[in-house]
Amino acid sequence: MSTADAPLPAAPKIEGPAPHMLIVRAPYYNAIVDGLRDGATRILADAGATFDVLDVAGALELAGAVRLAVRGSRRFDGYVALGCVVRGETDHYDHVCREAMAGLTNVALQFGLCLGNGLLTVHTERQALERASQDGHNKGAEAAAAALVQLRAARWLGAV
Repeated sequence: MSTADAPLPAAPKIEGPAPHMLIVRAPYYNAIVDGLRDGATRILADAGATFDVLDVAGALELAGAVRLAVRGSRRFDGYVALGCVVRGETDHYDHVCREAMAGLTNVALQFGLCLGNGLLTVHTERQALERASQDGHNKGAEAAAAALVQLRAARWLGAV
């Protein structure tokens, strides 16, 4: 099955109060990240979640923004990080991808967060557009579903 033929995920069922989520976007590739956001917001809305959207400068700032949200006065049940890094002609791509992914993993583990990672790391913009389409394998939708599944597990375990 090609990426374009893959079904969009279904919204996980969440028991208890409606979750309030934060979507953090790095909209450098705006059309791609808008597609990821649309997939994520569809899943969140289908699950009965409310959400806020925060834009940051780039992929490296995603984890920092999630960390700031944890420190802030607004309460979020989970987080969805969305962005896109496309390989260029230098090794900058490798550094950004490695550090952005590590930052998201570290903040989720350090603070026990329900975090869905929708940061695309691709070789071409075409690959990114395929992963951000609404009729295919939307990684924003998958990231939102992952955050909700983590929240469901955290609630079941009594961790939140």
